[in-house]
Amino acid sequence: MANSPAASTPVDASTLLLEPLEAAIVAAIRGNGPLSRTDLSAHLDYSRASVTGIVGRMVGAGILAEVGEGKSAGGRRPFLLDINPDLGYVVGVDIGATSVDVALADFRGRILERIAQPADVRGRPDEFLGCVADLIGDLLARRGTASTAVMAVGVGVPGPVEFAPGVLIAPPLMPLWEGFPIKDFLRARFPMARVAVDNDVNIMARGECQAGAGKGLENFLFIKIGTGIGCGIITNGQVYHGADGAAGDVGHICVDYNGPVCHCGNQGCLEIMAAGPAIAARARARAEAGESDFLAARLAERGMLSAVDVGDAAAAGDRAANEIIRQSGRMIGGVLATLVNFYNPEAVFIGGGVSQIGHVLLSSIRQATLRRATALSTRRLRIEYSRLGEDAGVIGGIWLALENAFTIK
Repeated sequence: MANSPAASTPVDASTLLLEPLEAAIVAAIRGNGPLSRTDLSAHLDYSRASVTGIVGRMVGAGILAEVGEGKSAGGRRPFLLDINPDLGYVVGVDIGATSVDVALADFRGRILERIAQPADVRGRPDEFLGCVADLIGDLLARRGTASTAVMAVGVGVPGPVEFAPGVLIAPPLMPLWEGFPIKDFLRARFPMARVAVDNDVNIMARGECQAGAGKGLENFLFIKIGTGIGCGIITNGQVYHGADGAAGDVGHICVDYNGPVCHCGNQGCLEIMAAGPAIAARARARAEAGESDFLAARLAERGMLSAVDVGDAAAAGDRAANEIIRQSGRMIGGVLATLVNFYNPEAVFIGGGVSQIGHVLLSSIRQATLRRATALSTRRLRIEYSRLGEDAGVIGGIWLALENAFTIK
């Protein structure tokens, strides 16, 4: 692949910290596509002279570029302005409980290089993030460029994140990560980069908002079902974090006060009852009880079962597997009904690894939600799988990077 101009001519990072009107110009172009100076003046309610002066400085700094001519309104056709894609590289990092996905993109969010591999998030954060940094280095090597060309990094992690400092607070799946300075660690490897960190389901919601079925929607929920269960909340087109960054931790809503103890220490949480490990555990029990020939054969072959195995069994018509999936779907739908009654979203999108086990899960979630939520809150509600699927997290990480590339130090 051809090298980007950014590879040989890194932009001075100090030029990327924008003044409010400059940031508003970038946001307007990012939200609407290429705009003329007149369009920007009307959109931002500033004089054309003011906008023209600021745009001139931004073009000179390499932040904006003229990308062609727009439609004439009776006079000369105006030049259109867009974000300069060759300003540098941005990186999206989607860290899951058992995998990591890393993508290199330009400043318009187009993925240029990508790599994914299995990983165990329960170990030491410095070792894990060192591997992530090495993966980013490998992607840069494919482009023939250095670490100084990375201008922004967006990271999603599977745990509660205090957004401003970008640190995890009491993460159940990864206790060694609590308080670890993720931003500082990555800045040491990529000195020109501004780094933003958020919860993994929040970046999935962000990805769906920018490039998926949520594009154009103002208020929706994104439910991730994987090793855990979480919810990203989009309000007025923006991710809602709550007072301390803990909004959306629906996996620890209780669905059975007499249920098993969750890794958070409480009993009967939705996550311990309905997420991937719970589906796999119920499948093993049914296989060992002789209630599923398919699951018993898969268990004998592999020595273990996963939610994917249950999905395969369900697709083959296995009765026990379908019952297991419906049981999880009903519990998730019951919690979702409460959220729908409370928030009244336009849509709910379902993502995460377990969402790939088939439409029996989606059907069960829909049925339970519609049965328990009020008629008014569900009158126009869409409940469907994420259009981005496995790509939601890494795309969301890229957009997290882009949104913060010009605003955080």
